[in-house]
Amino acid sequence: MARRSRRAQFQLVSPREQLVSIREGAVSFRCLAAGGGAPLVFFHSFEGLRGWPQLLDRLAGRFTVYAPLHPGAEGSDSVEPPDDPVDLALAYDELLGALGLTSAHLVGHFFGGMVAAELAALCPGRARRLVLLSPMGLWLAEAPLPDMVSLPPAELHPLLWKDPDSPLAKGWSAVPPTEAEQVAALVERVRRLAAMGKFVWPLPDKGLGKRLHRIRAPTLILWGDADRLNPLAYGEAFLRRIKRAELRLLPGGHMFLYESVDATARAVLDFLSAQ
Repeated sequence: MARRSRRAQFQLVSPREQLVSIREGAVSFRCLAAGGGAPLVFFHSFEGLRGWPQLLDRLAGRFTVYAPLHPGAEGSDSVEPPDDPVDLALAYDELLGALGLTSAHLVGHFFGGMVAAELAALCPGRARRLVLLSPMGLWLAEAPLPDMVSLPPAELHPLLWKDPDSPLAKGWSAVPPTEAEQVAALVERVRRLAAMGKFVWPLPDKGLGKRLHRIRAPTLILWGDADRLNPLAYGEAFLRRIKRAELRLLPGGHMFLYESVDATARAVLDFLSAQ
């Protein structure tokens, strides 16, 4: 029998999809899931999920990965939306309960890292282990963050990638082929950014820095070695505030989890599997 390639081992079936409502139907999460094993919840950033990312494929080889869409993003909706990061984290606490998850590994990128950290701080028992991928949620006057919500795509693009001219980076920002698809993509982007941006405008620190000491879960903070959007000083600030944390650099820019999928997956899997 021919030996299967390492990449082939991670080819999974399409993720399952369900709509999970909380608060008597006032908030509904579109949630994707795949894999098997201990539960892991992934919180996406401003760019959404873009389908089922390769990193989640890798993680679903060992864990049951749940990837909810934030309220207002790609099929998640709310009649009475959460109006601050604390309320958003508590909504996710209710979502985990609705999914039947007493606790889970929590993984989040940038905005999603802020959500994961808030949930781990407010509801410490929910987090088995915590992985923060270039998280936001703090503010350093000496290292101000650009406003990702209002920044034009042409100005944002070079801040996201280590090599903005790479095929991956160019493909990410490619314009849909038809006018109808372009309009739909624009509407979705504006809606998603508006829904998520309210939680971090005008400054992203809504008190998270005062709550990080409450995190009990072992924590891995990962950062791209060429992150031009979110300075490494923020990684060091998270490291100082979380008691059981470690900080590691990986090759790539702010989107290192897409640029260096193998290295990111290996770091996350090794950390989550440690005793």
